Amino acid sequence: MQSGKRLTSIGREKLQQIIELCRSVEERSVDPFTVDVDDIIRVIREYFPLWDKPEDLCLDAEAIHSVASVVRLQSEWVKRRSTSLCADPFLIEEKVRSMGKEDVLNVFLKAWHPIVELEQLSLHSLSEAIEYWKSLRPLKDRWMEFPMPELEVEPATREELISQRILRDKAFAEELESFWGQLKEKVKAGGADGKIGYWNFICAETYEETVHRAFLASFLVTYGYATLEIHPLEGEIYIKPFERQVKPSTGRQLVSIPILISKEEWEKRRRGA
Repeated sequence: MQSGKRLTSIGREKLQQIIELCRSVEERSVDPFTVDVDDIIRVIREYFPLWDKPEDLCLDAEAIHSVASVVRLQSEWVKRRSTSLCADPFLIEEKVRSMGKEDVLNVFLKAWHPIVELEQLSLHSLSEAIEYWKSLRPLKDRWMEFPMPELEVEPATREELISQRILRDKAFAEELESFWGQLKEKVKAGGADGKIGYWNFICAETYEETVHRAFLASFLVTYGYATLEIHPLEGEIYIKPFERQVKPSTGRQLVSIPILISKEEWEKRRRGA
């Protein structure tokens, strides 16, 4: 009897993890294809016979609805990529692997446009090359002409690292908490739907400060203080703070999102500000 209750409790936790994972996909913080739909359906089917209470059946129905939303997002992603004539690198790789050597060679020849140049070795040029190599001193003797400079290495002090802006004058955890508070205030002042444009938040007076703010923003997302919403069709990125720090779920797969903070983009944003 006790084992049955324990199994039911585990099943509820599994369904809750599935719902949270699918919800993160709907909020565009996770790639929809990172979700293994077949595996999730297998888990839901495994625990379905245990449900005899209305709240458990409702939780099961919510999990099914969440999975359906992920499948819909996957379908929209495929349609969007196909209509924009965008070739996925993985699809190209699979196509190349399935092609024969002659087919690959024919494609290469059609795309290859070499610059033709006629070169010819002669006995005279070969003789000059041999004489040149004979006239060179051994490599170990030539290296002696370039002695390695001796550098004096001393440990850097904390004050020097702070002056070079490698370290800040306060603890990182304290600075991150303060930065989290700034994000909340900016969302309240000029955000919408609890979020604000990523560049609107990190953009500062100098490029160096902008890079540092982007560095701190990455830790806000990694440590569960905030999340990113990416709208690829509009080309917009938003950052949304949490009221409390959210610990990552064990069933949730984290995805790295590279964002280029170039000086040209910073100058363009500053001119448009």
